[in-house]
Amino acid sequence: MSVVEQYARAHITTEADAELRDEHAAVPVVLRYDPDTDPRSVRVGLPGTHEWTVSRTLLEQGLRAPAEQGDVRVWPCGRVQAVVELHSEQGVSVVQFESKTLAGFLRRTYQTGQPVAR
Repeated sequence: MSVVEQYARAHITTEADAELRDEHAAVPVVLRYDPDTDPRSVRVGLPGTHEWTVSRTLLEQGLRAPAEQGDVRVWPCGRVQAVVELHSEQGVSVVQFESKTLAGFLRRTYQTGQPVAR
């Protein structure tokens, strides 16, 4: 099975780290799915060394309605945005994505393990 990786632009608000604190500028975020390592989760890489593991199911549910699992909350924000809220000992980070970016990435992760049609 192959790894699915996508670079996205997101707006990040955080209490934890000054390098992520510019709420008005979109920053690069890496979405990564490796079915051989963890078929149920996605890694969300924020600038610097910040990386979170998030359930694929939680992301999918959060595109339609508020969803929560442990230290992660996801909810739709208007028609075109989705918010991922990440809680840690260092504080809270709120990452705002375009919904279609997350939906497209998730669609690709589910297609990864399927055999190619002939």
